[in-house]
Amino acid sequence: MHLPTNNWTINKVLALYELPFMDLLWQAQTVHRSNHPANHVQLSSLLSIKTGACPEDCAYCPQSSKHNTELEQEPLLDLPTVLQAAQQAKEQGASRFCMGAAWRSPTEHQLDQVIEMVSAVKNMGLETCVTLGMLKDGQAERLKAAGLDYYNHNLDTSPEFYGQIISTRTYQDRLETLERVRDAGLNTCCGGILGMGETRRQRAGLLSQLANLQPYPESVPINQLVKVPGTPLAETEDLDPFEFVRTIAVARILMPKAVIRLSAGRENMDDSTQALCFLAGASSIFYGEQLLTTANPQFSADQALFQRLGLHSQTTLEKDTPPTAPARPSTYQAALETL
Repeated sequence: MHLPTNNWTINKVLALYELPFMDLLWQAQTVHRSNHPANHVQLSSLLSIKTGACPEDCAYCPQSSKHNTELEQEPLLDLPTVLQAAQQAKEQGASRFCMGAAWRSPTEHQLDQVIEMVSAVKNMGLETCVTLGMLKDGQAERLKAAGLDYYNHNLDTSPEFYGQIISTRTYQDRLETLERVRDAGLNTCCGGILGMGETRRQRAGLLSQLANLQPYPESVPINQLVKVPGTPLAETEDLDPFEFVRTIAVARILMPKAVIRLSAGRENMDDSTQALCFLAGASSIFYGEQLLTTANPQFSADQALFQRLGLHSQTTLEKDTPPTAPARPSTYQAALETL
């Protein structure tokens, strides 16, 4: 899928943030229905295939070796264990299976092992995604050849705030890995984390960076900080839920064809907040009891919420269902004309 390129300045992004809340959600849902089937949420499942002892110092992450979170280090899972988890995810309705390893950058031997997993999961009929840290020259091509569909590598936050969150790799390091992923012909899964103490302008800066990637990511996970004791951000003030929903809506408008993924932090969201996120244009979730090392809503709870909202997963909705496009209200065009 070819995605268009944009030139979204931070001020233009802020202008969208500052629309009245109801107007912003209306615009976002209008854009969403012009590009995606209505009431459709794609299900993905995420498995930590190698947990803990990461040498990075990401302030939000319980897997960092720099933080005392009492997380037990685990070696790389064996292939049968991974395939068992993938089969369970498929039986519960997942169309994509994501595997995460707590590495700064995989060695060639480690990549060999992951490639075996990718190939086997792909042969099960699932889309595949991995997040392994920074990639070296040639590694993205090897993953592509094995059948990988998506590579996840988040920007996390804006360039201006990044140094307060991570010191062991630069923003440019992340951009270079994303370039390798795109050059290899892989789909890009790239987003960030909200609620780490950043300002609205810095949230706008993150979305501007994402939207201006050429092309913008096919998949955009929007995470809410999960505050883990022992990490530097454990006592960070909670983000206003409406601000989180606003960010989902702005991301949808900026990247209309992307899958906006409601990711980490759902365990701490009530059903009403999640419903607003879907109204704002979120079109995918991770489901299951755990996301890497943090809690996630139970599968049964997600199914009950979907039923209450009239939402459908990919397994219960035809993929070629045409999107419906309500008339775009004049406030949307007026807002853009003032930018």
